[in-house]
Amino acid sequence: MQDILHKAAQIKLIIFDVDGVLTDGRLIFGDDGQEYKAFHSRDGHGMKMLQTSGVAVGIITGRSSKVVEHRMRNLGIEHVYQGQQEKLPAFQQLIAKLELQPEQVAYVGDDVVDLPIMLRVGLAVATADAHALVARHAHWQTPNKGGQGAARDICELIMEAQGTLDRAMQPYLD
Repeated sequence: MQDILHKAAQIKLIIFDVDGVLTDGRLIFGDDGQEYKAFHSRDGHGMKMLQTSGVAVGIITGRSSKVVEHRMRNLGIEHVYQGQQEKLPAFQQLIAKLELQPEQVAYVGDDVVDLPIMLRVGLAVATADAHALVARHAHWQTPNKGGQGAARDICELIMEAQGTLDRAMQPYLD
């Protein structure tokens, strides 16, 4: 665990996949073709706290959805890359834009399409219910499943490693 905390202490940017990480991976469509997704409120609050602590947050997802656009805007996340069938170019563009090295980045994924990025970052994270190959190549696996607190797990781990978690929690204890 010390190795994971050391890696987490170096993180300046965390990138999340959406389906299967910020949601439970199910795709729900209405009769009109409208797509629906369920996000966990604790994940969103963890992402907000992490941003407040100084770590940038981004999204790279293969699908495009107005729901994702709305949710990310609501969370103040400006680095949103949707419709990325090949995720690696978006990753390379984002780290170049932010002038970061791959070892300063954490990536959270759940399926094999996430591996090209996960194999390059400083902290590769798999959700508790990730595909076996993804879990095998992750540095750390969240206790919670995608869409059920996995994002909060990694946000708090990074904040703990960087010494910012207690400060973020203190206002709720006053």
